Amino acid sequence: MAGQEQEAKPGRLALLRRRHEWLDRIIRAFERYQSQYGDYYAAAITYFSVLAMVPLLMIAFAVAGFVLSGNPELLGRLQTSITTAVPSPAMSDMLNRVVEQAISQAGTVGVIGLLAALYSGLGWMTNLREALTAQWTQEPIKQSMVRRMAADLGSLIGLGAAMAVSLGISALGGGVGRWFFELVGIEDSPAAVLVLRVLSILLSLLATWLVFLWVLARLPRKPVTLRSAVWGALFAAVGFEILKQVGVVYLNSVTSSPAGVAFGPILGLLVFANLTSRFILFVTAWTASARENLEVAPPQPPGPAIIRPVVQVRERAGVRATMGLVGLGAVAGWAWRRKR
Repeated sequence: MAGQEQEAKPGRLALLRRRHEWLDRIIRAFERYQSQYGDYYAAAITYFSVLAMVPLLMIAFAVAGFVLSGNPELLGRLQTSITTAVPSPAMSDMLNRVVEQAISQAGTVGVIGLLAALYSGLGWMTNLREALTAQWTQEPIKQSMVRRMAADLGSLIGLGAAMAVSLGISALGGGVGRWFFELVGIEDSPAAVLVLRVLSILLSLLATWLVFLWVLARLPRKPVTLRSAVWGALFAAVGFEILKQVGVVYLNSVTSSPAGVAFGPILGLLVFANLTSRFILFVTAWTASARENLEVAPPQPPGPAIIRPVVQVRERAGVRATMGLVGLGAVAGWAWRRKR
């Protein structure tokens, strides 16, 4: 009996999970991430991210070059926002070359570049949406290939618009703050420098939060409410900034090796894309593991009632039954004679 009571006693981890809700949620998120094949989806997203990055950047900055041809300062800020989003200087230099080529050759991108961006972008968006849908444990939606491609194209355009809005907030906000301090003549004061630094960090977090809010709430096959993704997007925005700082140290150590020197930008891009993909999927699992987002399964109806009547057939009556029938007949005969 004492051994059974010892076995029934919950372990230390179970007690900690009961005591700390945040720990229980992280463990539930990790279990969901593993059960929904998060690492495999992250590998697919990484492949299509690397495949789609150059064509999408070429198209995006070719369009930006046309739209912002009269405002080169704002175009430069957008370029800086894109290239500084990666943690490695080698990766930043590579993206800078791609962006500068896209801006300088905006008129020659042409139909082939647009088709390449469309193909690679749709592949990336399809895998990203399927991965997010899996982490939300949503039932797959049966759609024709045309409708699915149209939905993925709309999501790709929507994500591009969200990123453009977030980058515009980051670029314009910093420019407005700098312009205001220049207007009052205190742009070089320590207080102004500190305020601009804090403002740039807050605007960067706001911009990243908007993008992740769109990703978590609108990219799954069945969109969820924005309210359910607010805290997950904030967690993702803060974690992404931390991930970039950690990535700087890690990628510098990786690219310092002989293989890293030869394949530095591509190797850094692969590592950073994979880490970012895993992080996004884990944040999605963490968001979906919140108590208010857990789907309450309806009680299962009882199974069909099966009625099996039992019919017993006896070939001949037993001794007791025979004696009973004889006695019943005798009593009936005696009662009938008395009546007469």
